[in-house]
Amino acid sequence: MGYNYGNDDKSALQAKYDAQKIAFAPIMFQASKALRDLGILKYLLKNRRKGASIETIASELKLSEYGVKVLLEAGISLEMVMAKEGLFYITKTGYFILSDELTKVNMDFTHDVNYLGMFNLQDSIKNGKPEGLKVFGKWDTVYEALSELPEKVRESWFGFDHYYSDYAFPEVLPHIFANNPKRILDIGGNTGKFSIFCAKNNPDIHMTILDLPGQVEDANKNIEDEGLSANISTHALNLLDNLIPFPKAHDAIWMSQFLDCFSQEEILGLLNRSFDALDENGSLFILETYWDKQEFPASTYSLHATSLYFTAIANGNSQMYHSDDMKKLVEKAGMYIETIYENIGVSHTLFKCKKR
Repeated sequence: MGYNYGNDDKSALQAKYDAQKIAFAPIMFQASKALRDLGILKYLLKNRRKGASIETIASELKLSEYGVKVLLEAGISLEMVMAKEGLFYITKTGYFILSDELTKVNMDFTHDVNYLGMFNLQDSIKNGKPEGLKVFGKWDTVYEALSELPEKVRESWFGFDHYYSDYAFPEVLPHIFANNPKRILDIGGNTGKFSIFCAKNNPDIHMTILDLPGQVEDANKNIEDEGLSANISTHALNLLDNLIPFPKAHDAIWMSQFLDCFSQEEILGLLNRSFDALDENGSLFILETYWDKQEFPASTYSLHATSLYFTAIANGNSQMYHSDDMKKLVEKAGMYIETIYENIGVSHTLFKCKKR
């Protein structure tokens, strides 16, 4: 694989300025979140035409003038606000921090799930373990911890996970249903959102969710609440134990934002067991966000940052992969990619794989 990404074209002055942004990034992140959460950005948006003074904002929001002042001054350097003749106005960047759903999901995920644990990133790199996860408790991976994490952490984790997948679901159904599958294995089905979505759109399909016991327990509750117990089964097992085969006789297997949760060696084990579980003419569908397949720099940036969440918090050995990494693993498992569907959902790529 030949890597040709990035450049070094900026001036030395700009490079040094950008270096300072990195040096103070954790501090300025907290300032941006405070501007959002304390209502300052919302107040500026409400008064976007006439602007607002520090004194007025402090009085209206019942904050100290000192507190509002230091946050707004940080907001100037963050380009979230601008000041004219003593009055402050929200900028486009400030608007996105306040109102853009994608930005909110990413920011909450960074703060609630990652912020404290990222202090241990270097130890995670050295040890190959999610050393940052210990800020929440003693688990080997975040997936074992999900059902027991603090409620706010769970909320932000699932908000992040579901935001990216939910937008993709309506777009992938025609590709999955094209060959009229009757039995679909949803590997890493988590809380059951995809299986429930499929069952609601095609009552003739039977879904089987495969995941860890904690996730299966959550899925069963959601399935029962939706009245879909006859359409969706669950199967709890250790996904990384290669001695445990996956349930067989499925004409389609679905993996959504799943394989990025594992190392390349672990992915190969999962793909080998998927090969055995798949009917001869069946299809394996892999939905992932590959960093080399992104249309916008913001998406690539977000995915590279997400890789470090996997390093320090999730499991210590996975990442958001380059598409070539996954293609090679599919081939090693005795399959080939029949069709590639680009630009699915927010930033996904769908591989339709067949047995060789």
